[in-house]
Amino acid sequence: MTGRFLTVEVGEGVGKTTNIAFIQDYLQQQGIDLLVTREPGGTPLGEHIRGLLLDPDNHGMAHDCELLLVFAARAEHLDKVIRPALERGQWVLCDRFTDATYAYQGAGRGLSQRRIAELEQFVQGTLRPDLTLILDVPVEIGLARASERGELDRFEQEQQDFFERVRRCYLQRAAEAPDRYAVIDASRPLADVQEQIAQVLSGQAISA
Repeated sequence: MTGRFLTVEVGEGVGKTTNIAFIQDYLQQQGIDLLVTREPGGTPLGEHIRGLLLDPDNHGMAHDCELLLVFAARAEHLDKVIRPALERGQWVLCDRFTDATYAYQGAGRGLSQRRIAELEQFVQGTLRPDLTLILDVPVEIGLARASERGELDRFEQEQQDFFERVRRCYLQRAAEAPDRYAVIDASRPLADVQEQIAQVLSGQAISA
């Protein structure tokens, strides 16, 4: 039996770590065999690439280089972690996936959506997430929260209009495929956010 593939997409300052831990706990309480991973990263090689992508010293990185590094890490991640887990019947919960590439490299950087789609098909074949939760918060709120954490990585140092484009892309993708996406209002108090998440996950867990 093939497992289910769930992804979580967020902008900046959304409380991602706390909510992914909530999702993990919720699904495991349903008796689901779950593997939790992240992008970019998820493998030793992928984590090295993550370091290159997030390092503020690499602020002058060519946009095409950034895009190809993202997909290089993803190819390794799929081969070593995600596909084997799904084939074993595990569920996979991934902190960001290719929707982030459309949002950050596509809408944010202005790279061709068609080019991203071609790389997506090349690297992933037909594999797509079964469910993507988008933790959504207005950009000004998210950036204020992110700034409270201290030192910012290379992406977090972008200007507000970059993150506005990222957010619009996420919401547009969700509107175009509502069966695959669930948008969570992450500007609300944490208990309300997690109640929204639980409502979405309840249908997924029942179908396990």
